Amino acid sequence: MLGAALVGCGVQPTGVVEAGEPASGLTRGMRLYFASDAGLRAVPLLDREVGGLDAAMKLLAEGPTAAERREGLTTLLHAPGGYTVTGGGDRVTVELEGPYWAEARDQVTGQLVCTLASFQSVREAEIRADDVEVTIRPGEGPVLGPLRCAEYLDG
Repeated sequence: MLGAALVGCGVQPTGVVEAGEPASGLTRGMRLYFASDAGLRAVPLLDREVGGLDAAMKLLAEGPTAAERREGLTTLLHAPGGYTVTGGGDRVTVELEGPYWAEARDQVTGQLVCTLASFQSVREAEIRADDVEVTIRPGEGPVLGPLRCAEYLDG
């Protein structure tokens, strides 16, 4: 019925057009993940040069811009006294000089894990952010991880 109506208007019916698999996984590109009432939100870094993974952690601790804060975003991460972040392939390790101040499954850890996974996938283009595993090794207390960003984005 609809086909007859469309033909009458000059629109010809077409067959099924294959478009491939639906998109899935995390978006590529450098993103900072900030906390909000609705969970983690990614903010792309479009106009900033960022060095290594240490710099990503510093940017995350500095928090969102004024405009981003007006949208309800905040950072729960406070820069620790001493830390080193290293990455290779699909692995990132955060070495802290002191204790880790958060839990493995809270938003602050999610901010850290997702931001570092995003940056690592840009540093090594063949690595997908979904595949990056982050381990947090505090100077005191148990090791957290390996942790993946997807663990924090499902609500």
